[in-house]
Amino acid sequence: MNTVLVGAQWGDEGKGKIIDVLTDKSDYIVRYQGGSNAGHTVIAEGKKRVLRLVPSGILHDGKTCVIGNGVVMNPLDLIEEIETLRSTGIEAKGRLWISTRTQMVMLYHRALDKAEEAARPEGKKIGTTGRGIGPAYAAKVNRSGLRCGDMLAENFLDKVREQVEETNIRLKELGAKDSDLAIPGLVVENGQIDAAATVATYAAAKERLSPYIRDTVPLLHSAKASGKSILLEGAQGTMLDIDFGTYPFVTSSNPTAGGACIGSGLSPRDIDCVVGVVKAYTTRVGEGPFPTELFDADGRTLAERGHEFGAVTGRPRRCGWFDAVVARYAQQINGIDYWALTKLDVMDVFPKIKICVAYEIDGQTTRDMPCSADALARAKPVYEEMDGWMCETSNITRIEDLPPKAKAYVERLVELSGAKLGILSIGPARESTLRIAL
Repeated sequence: MNTVLVGAQWGDEGKGKIIDVLTDKSDYIVRYQGGSNAGHTVIAEGKKRVLRLVPSGILHDGKTCVIGNGVVMNPLDLIEEIETLRSTGIEAKGRLWISTRTQMVMLYHRALDKAEEAARPEGKKIGTTGRGIGPAYAAKVNRSGLRCGDMLAENFLDKVREQVEETNIRLKELGAKDSDLAIPGLVVENGQIDAAATVATYAAAKERLSPYIRDTVPLLHSAKASGKSILLEGAQGTMLDIDFGTYPFVTSSNPTAGGACIGSGLSPRDIDCVVGVVKAYTTRVGEGPFPTELFDADGRTLAERGHEFGAVTGRPRRCGWFDAVVARYAQQINGIDYWALTKLDVMDVFPKIKICVAYEIDGQTTRDMPCSADALARAKPVYEEMDGWMCETSNITRIEDLPPKAKAYVERLVELSGAKLGILSIGPARESTLRIAL
């Protein structure tokens, strides 16, 4: 069976753990979009690993991992990740492949990202992570980006030099300062990138990564033809989708299920199941509207109990009650068959728990997601309230053993959200997972 796994909120739903759990039934694990601005955290056998680009399946013996063409891949980040895995006894060579069509995030993309964000006036900032993802996707659409297959060509380093020179023109227009461009591995002076140093960096990267690069479309279709099971993983979440998210406070790609085919080379006919990952509450990072956000003690409790800090950026996440409007919308956009509900244990200490079931916008009540960020910013959540269970759930091993009030909460979220429950996560470790239907 070929499965797409998507985030159903604003990212950070716990996709890394769920992918890790589902990998035992998969032969190939494919990352289909995003870049190293998002991390998947996996805790297994007492070890914590944060994977930014390498699919989580690399932690399982015998699995083949693919970085698909929908990803924007930072070669330097990938080399670092491969070496980190090797230091813990996990060898990626021979098990990890990078599509020749995968766009690359270069140091000069990161410089542009940071300089453009610095140039935006207060109140107009996007909240970018500064990892170069937006400029890399922009270069892809402008047909000026470099793909991993270019690394195998003779003129690769000439292209790098040309692009550094073009970027320096834009940095000068932005009035970039050296302090705006403080990026590891980037040599700058007076707001300009050192082209020779950058070329040397990518000459070394080319030597390291060339053995991993191949055309992965025939690889995946051959796997499909031979009856292998493929698991496709995205980064971020539905509400950060470039088309369907809270634009312009979004990422630069399609984390939704439709992006899985575009970002891998598989056909929509090849997808058998869509799994949506959703927290038992809601979080988001960075700027943008967030109707159920809490600014009180309950919000602080969610953040503390949920350890709500970005796996890659370290940025604190904004926290709020579960938003069923968001979840229903995600189910519709992605065609979600099963929910993987995570972090139920975070809710163990609340005597009362609220669920947003609708919005009130300009005096009108709606259960539908507004199509503009401005309208969503005006939305007031319409809540229903449930009793909390006030006891620990992280030691539960069967869903039948959940406290009745916890079980009622889970059932209500599923009822409101339009798909069946497939997985329930009650802790960060691989072992703290109840598999119901997957």
